Amino acid sequence: MCGILAVLGCSDDSQAKRVRVLELSRRLKHRGPDWSGLYQHGDFYLAHQRLAIIDPASGDQPLYNEDKKIVVTVNGEIYNHEALRERLTNHKFRTGSDCDVIAHLYEEYGENFVDMLDGMFSFVLLDTRDNSFIVARDAIGITSLYIGWGLDGSIWISSELKGLNDDCEHFEAFPPGHLYSSKSGGLKRWYNPTWYSEAIPSTPYDPLVLRQAFENAVIKRLMTDVPFGVLLSGGLDSSLVASITARHLAGTKAARQWGTQLHSFCVGLEGSPDLKYAKEVADYLGTVHHEFHFTVQDGIDAIEEVIYHVETYDVTTIRASTPMFLMSRKIKSLGVKMVISGEGSDEIFGGYLYFHKAPNKEEFHRETCHKIKALHQYDCLRANKSTSAWGLEARVPFLDKDFINVAMAIDPEWKMINPQEGRIEKWILRKAFDDEERPYLPKHVLYRQKEQFSDGVGYSWIDGLKAHAEQHVHIPSYADFSIFISQFCFYWP
Repeated sequence: MCGILAVLGCSDDSQAKRVRVLELSRRLKHRGPDWSGLYQHGDFYLAHQRLAIIDPASGDQPLYNEDKKIVVTVNGEIYNHEALRERLTNHKFRTGSDCDVIAHLYEEYGENFVDMLDGMFSFVLLDTRDNSFIVARDAIGITSLYIGWGLDGSIWISSELKGLNDDCEHFEAFPPGHLYSSKSGGLKRWYNPTWYSEAIPSTPYDPLVLRQAFENAVIKRLMTDVPFGVLLSGGLDSSLVASITARHLAGTKAARQWGTQLHSFCVGLEGSPDLKYAKEVADYLGTVHHEFHFTVQDGIDAIEEVIYHVETYDVTTIRASTPMFLMSRKIKSLGVKMVISGEGSDEIFGGYLYFHKAPNKEEFHRETCHKIKALHQYDCLRANKSTSAWGLEARVPFLDKDFINVAMAIDPEWKMINPQEGRIEKWILRKAFDDEERPYLPKHVLYRQKEQFSDGVGYSWIDGLKAHAEQHVHIPSYADFSIFISQFCFYWP
């Protein structure tokens, strides 16, 4: 993940303003420690902190079209950039970066190109020919993005709130799947899949179609020019990601550069379920496995820093972010810059245990829709910012646009939990990868019931947090609580 910051139309093109934009952009340096750049056109500023994953040698940002009239700063990965380059036959590219296609797509198609992008992204594009600009965020909100408004009428865009909170009178999360156009002066949704309306789908379940869709989602995320690995907790979702990655790694550019043996990573308290199950899966798949331990006190000591980076006070998010934050630091210390992770499966397939109580398929489907729409506030926020805190990128194949379209088109009757028929949560995903001839995973792993992430790292993590809070956290009155919130509310997404 990179860090982007843009100040648009601030009526100030002074050197002091440029220095201020640089200062704010440096607050995002943890997201992109490899290089930084700043483009200024009058009172428009586009800044970038780069984490180099594709084309580390020449892909520095901001990026331009041929005559440098169109400028873009991007956070993310465009997985179909090679196919898009083939469509842009009349254009010349300056770099091999996957993000280099964006300026040229705008030049060719105008503002209506965003749905052509297959990937995770947030970007700001400035057209200096008329000083118009657009801002867009990926379909689900895998990448973090915020928008703010200055007293002078300027618009501010940042990957994190810490780039905005001093200089905007108001700011909020930029909604996923939306585009802001200065020409129309407002937001519009560019991502409009069939499932978004929450109409009940009726496509019959085909396990092979679902399997192929997810394999494709994982394979396209093997696009990298730097060392990478997989996050492996030993649960269904991360184990499937690891299994598919291990199968398809050999034929990739990454394998030619870094070797054909996959690296896997797990974190937990001593003796935790995740450590045990992850080691079992790693042994089965033959990965180079890295096991990281932390203590309850390590986690408690890190919470203040976790809140600073994740920018939320949501209890569940902080609890789950802390082990991921600690693990990311260890992973980066090994020279790894990208990991593939399993977020999103529970939302798509109704994997949380309370889905057992769904009264009918209609309510089951609507709840999955609601959960996916809220991912940017919780699991995507955690995965993005816990890893970006240490200059590590997390890719999430379950949130692939094409895969979501396939999975959310299935008649939800197939997703319903039915113990009488032997269907536990996420049964259709498990069944899709239940291959007798060439098993992806051992049966008992494939059909293992879900552990909550912060439970899997060790049950005493939750108990330790509760004990610490009871002993050290005391808010004596509602008035004091209100003061506390007002002082720190700028971290809320």
